[in-house]
Amino acid sequence: MQKNKLLSTFGLTLTSALLLSACGGGDSADNTDSGEGSEGAQEEQVLNIVESAEIPTMDSTLTTDAVSFNVLNNVNEGLYRQGPDNDLVLGMAAEEPEVSDDGLTYTFKIREDATWSNGEPVTANDFVFSWKRLADPATAAEYAYMIDGVVKNATAILAGEMEPSELGVSATDDTTLVVELEKPVPYFESLLTLAMYLPQNEAYVTEQEGKYATNSDTMLYNGPFELTDWDGTGLNWSLVKNEEYWDAETVQLDRIDVDVVKETSTALNLYDAGDIDRMRLSGDYVQTKQGDPELLEEPTSSVFYFKMNQARNGEDTPLANENIRKAIAMSFDKQGFADTVLQNGSVPANGLVPARLAADPESGEDFREQSGDLLSFDADQAADYWEAGLEELGEDSITLEMLGDDTENSKKSLEFMQAQLESNLPGLSIELRNVPFKVRLDADTNRDYDIQFAGWSADYADPINFLELFHTDNGNNKSGYSNEEYDALIESARSNVDDLEARWQDMLKAEEILMDTAGIAPVYQRAYAVLEKPYVKDIAVHLTGADYSYKWAHIEGKE
Repeated sequence: MQKNKLLSTFGLTLTSALLLSACGGGDSADNTDSGEGSEGAQEEQVLNIVESAEIPTMDSTLTTDAVSFNVLNNVNEGLYRQGPDNDLVLGMAAEEPEVSDDGLTYTFKIREDATWSNGEPVTANDFVFSWKRLADPATAAEYAYMIDGVVKNATAILAGEMEPSELGVSATDDTTLVVELEKPVPYFESLLTLAMYLPQNEAYVTEQEGKYATNSDTMLYNGPFELTDWDGTGLNWSLVKNEEYWDAETVQLDRIDVDVVKETSTALNLYDAGDIDRMRLSGDYVQTKQGDPELLEEPTSSVFYFKMNQARNGEDTPLANENIRKAIAMSFDKQGFADTVLQNGSVPANGLVPARLAADPESGEDFREQSGDLLSFDADQAADYWEAGLEELGEDSITLEMLGDDTENSKKSLEFMQAQLESNLPGLSIELRNVPFKVRLDADTNRDYDIQFAGWSADYADPINFLELFHTDNGNNKSGYSNEEYDALIESARSNVDDLEARWQDMLKAEEILMDTAGIAPVYQRAYAVLEKPYVKDIAVHLTGADYSYKWAHIEGKE
């Protein structure tokens, strides 16, 4: 949707009144929820696509990245899923829940026709087991913060003050799931579409003895597709229609074949040869396709930024100095980067929260517009901060490593940034480190980096989903950033659901503090330039959560 939901740099829902409809291009935005086959549909419905990175893990409790989120969204299903128009549609829930008058207790009925791929029924206990596993500190799930402060007792359990068995979720019988909340959460039902809230079959997970979801043969499926041919590390896999899925008649694709292709030039050759049906473009390749009716623009809620690690291997880095961070954050030309490297419709970001995500509950003004440009490119100001930082450190030069993915576009991006930073900050030497996506995730977890090109995509349409990332105790922080005033504002925004305008002001102030102290250095809000064959229909494109749903997709009119 670290969405970090950690995003592969260049290759991841609140669907109530707060949600903004996702805008796919061309036919992929003309969605239907009909289960009827399309006129002219081919006998074999196969979609061929590419990904920019490997799958790090398919354990829905542990995953943090966009690639895994996309696959999980299509092979598993929670109580709800995002519909083709980004509305909430029922998944494993047979009907809308009963909600207590105080908004604290939800009672769900699990549909009786839902089964796992091993033939066993999906039960209420599958949700109880999964959610307790998420909240168990022994699991060390980075996404555990998504249940923290939401489900009753989750905060105390994560702090080790209560047992996971005391989480406010229970199965009164096989088809009745009762959820008690810590406080009313206006977007609670939207959280239930996300990977960490997916069910897991307890007996099966236990039987795997630590190997659960490490390859396609060690997991179960209850969604529209089943994952096949994934060995846990490979560069290709397939999604095959799940004939046992409760709504299988809606699913028209027989198979989706996925290959990891890190070089845009290679992917473009495959597309032009007809070997793949959809791909993302960036850089000079976009210009080669200008005027092509198959070139579409796809907006996203993804924001990319530099994470600046303040301590590495137990020792402070120069990035622990606020002036050094400010210098770096203001020393690169964001518009030039978007225009010359990305060339895909992406725009400079001067704050963390993306545009078009959420609006002021009173005025209706977009958060990004209201918060304004907080940390912009200014080479002269950057130089002043740089000199002040060097003086405070007693240094006249600094060497820092910049970490990014090993894709073609990521390499070009880091080279651009290296030239900008070294040119505008005399005495700075940047060493580039491009690694596979999974390796970058490990480096992030272990804080084995200086500057990391990272990104986040919204899980749900609320600014808190971005801002809470840099709370001191958030599992996605992994940079050493800590500010007491910032933490207090985030905690207030997470708990204050009675005064929505006061909550909004807390979030505006929090973003201001994060930018004033250069906790991160925002770079750009991503848009995709997408090539899509005209016979590809009804891929559901989402602004929040997972990027895509293929439940309604089909091939029509392919010669």
